[in-house]
Amino acid sequence: MLHRALIERAAEAKPHGGDTALLGHDRHLSNCPALVLNADYTPLSYYPLSLWPWQTAIKAVFLERVDIVATYDREVHSASLDMKIPSVIALRQYVRPSEFPAFTRFNLFLRDKFQCQYCGCPDQLTFDHVVPRRLGGRTTWENVVAACAPCNMHKGGRTPAQAAMRLITEPIRPTSWHLQERGRLFPPGHLHDSWRDWLYWDVELEG
Repeated sequence: MLHRALIERAAEAKPHGGDTALLGHDRHLSNCPALVLNADYTPLSYYPLSLWPWQTAIKAVFLERVDIVATYDREVHSASLDMKIPSVIALRQYVRPSEFPAFTRFNLFLRDKFQCQYCGCPDQLTFDHVVPRRLGGRTTWENVVAACAPCNMHKGGRTPAQAAMRLITEPIRPTSWHLQERGRLFPPGHLHDSWRDWLYWDVELEG
């Protein structure tokens, strides 16, 4: 059995040699998150990418909730602990995603690729009711789209037909798989080398 004291020591472990020397992106502890994979070794999420702080990852290791798949060169140590910081971990128990994601502003923007659905602009995004609420339009996946502020103001309380504005894509209720596929369009700016074998993006990654 694992003892709470051991887990706490792991969480309180200090970087080997101190953390004042910044020797690259993956050397500073704040830049040492762990990529979290499901039990089937696919990322829990692509966007935002499923990352845990190094302290959370180490706690999960000692609680036997995850397996270490890869590590950083960086180590942490305490009086009774020395270990490399995990860079990739996999859950031991499979987490089944819900079939449909929550209806949130972020998920709506992700479904619409962070683009206005009238002009394609990615700036000043807000959301628009395709059928205005004053005409009985509801706040649902099928009736709300991402829209830039200028298009939203131009459309006003009219339908797209009344405003002579055409939707780029008709709004639908996405599945969780749908949003995961959307997330693959947006790789983060920095990817640790140990993550690349577990991520499959729809755009070419820079070396």
